[in-house]
Amino acid sequence: MTASRRRSTTRRRVRSPTRLGRTVFALGGAGVLAGALSGCAQSNAAALARQTCDQVDRSLALYHASLTATDPRLVAQQQAQAQAELDDAMQAAATAAGEAGQYQALAATLAESAHMPESLLVHALTEQCQAVRAGDEPVPGD
Repeated sequence: MTASRRRSTTRRRVRSPTRLGRTVFALGGAGVLAGALSGCAQSNAAALARQTCDQVDRSLALYHASLTATDPRLVAQQQAQAQAELDDAMQAAATAAGEAGQYQALAATLAESAHMPESLLVHALTEQCQAVRAGDEPVPGD
């Protein structure tokens, strides 16, 4: 009987994880998940910024066409369409800016389009969209 008692008392139990260990594991998992989701948000923000710049390009093309048009009705129509493109682009730009800070300048410039003539924003919008497109190019060595 003594031998059986010894055997049962010498058995080692597998210790369950401590509360601290479970907390550290959960926080580590949350950090990995947050990093993965952040990468998705950055990717989504870049796609939204490209979409915004496509709309800005259409707007600028309409605006430039309106400068050479001779019919006042056509000028007004093209400028209204150009403004509508900028208005549509504002929502995507705001979402992109909320997901990634590097797109905040583009969103701010588009927000000004409701208060300023497009002629004053052409340069800024062109530069900002060039920066968006340059950021989408792969970095050499990656």
